[in-house]
Amino acid sequence: MSALFHPKEDIVVSASMDQTVRVWDISGLRKNTPNSAPGTFDTFDNFSTVKYVLEGHDRGVNYAVFHPTLPLIISAADDRQIKLWRMSDLKAWEVDACRGHFNNVSSAVFHPKHELIVSCGEDKTVRVWDLAKRSAVQTFRREHDRFWVLASHPELNLFAAGACQLLALDAN
Repeated sequence: MSALFHPKEDIVVSASMDQTVRVWDISGLRKNTPNSAPGTFDTFDNFSTVKYVLEGHDRGVNYAVFHPTLPLIISAADDRQIKLWRMSDLKAWEVDACRGHFNNVSSAVFHPKHELIVSCGEDKTVRVWDLAKRSAVQTFRREHDRFWVLASHPELNLFAAGACQLLALDAN
């Protein structure tokens, strides 16, 4: 359901309806430059290998993202959970889960400057979680909106949540 590049390393994280999160090694792209002619594309599997397969969700995974500076991943899924995963050079494993959504979790992102996670879901809420405690610290509810996607501002303490209408939040 999603795929995102790591901010510094040659890896990609993907989320899938097969209940897994996968981390892909794309360092082969540096060795074999893809076809860059206009209108032509090389397939991803020619330049990537699966580094880790993260299993632990009980339903499809909607979104996964890397932490901007730490070796962490969060994933959001239809099992109503946000899972926190840690990576090392040799393996990746589940650390914990944030529980509190009452329906599918559509998206979750790390706060760019604070130790927080922001999530949104089909339960009509946007939730802010303490990363260290894995507990909810704030909930925003919109009675007539199901939230599908989140974005964080790179400099300001703002998040945007996509629903039928746009909701901008100050995470303070």
